[in-house]
Amino acid sequence: MGTGSDNLQEQSSTNLAASNHLRFLLPHRHLTNTFGNDWFALKAESFARFFGTPLFLVGQTVVVMIWIGLNVVGIFNFDVYPFILLNLAFSLQAAYAAPLILLAQTRQAQRDKVHTEADAEHREAIAKATEQRQLLAAQQTEQLQLLMNQNTQLTELVKELTINIHKLTTDLHNKIVNEN
Repeated sequence: MGTGSDNLQEQSSTNLAASNHLRFLLPHRHLTNTFGNDWFALKAESFARFFGTPLFLVGQTVVVMIWIGLNVVGIFNFDVYPFILLNLAFSLQAAYAAPLILLAQTRQAQRDKVHTEADAEHREAIAKATEQRQLLAAQQTEQLQLLMNQNTQLTELVKELTINIHKLTTDLHNKIVNEN
């Protein structure tokens, strides 16, 4: 059963692994927020994103239909045909929507640029690491070949020495046997 320190180590290694994949984005972190992370920038971007949703389009259509319906039927006559107040509302909405959409597009383009740069750095780092591994493998293969050649030479030398020792031992044995 794991102890509290084991769980803490697991959590810290999980957090490290989770943040490790962002290591190429961290140097560019200051660029990701073209207009900052203040309340206005975040709300402006969320509004701009909302303008392109089906919910907004359906909601706007319903409001316009109710607006026109109330004025045509005569229940309320606050904006009679040609609906100048409605046109003014659309113009006001467009005047605010266009800059908000541009802001959102600029922020997204900046994020895409940062991610592209980070991906390029990541690919370069992988290529460099691969090149270093290949160089190291070539060096190790060369060293292994040199060690194998030295081992072969030593084995041949040991064989020659063994033959010489055997010959000397045989000669010495024959000399001792012949003297007796």
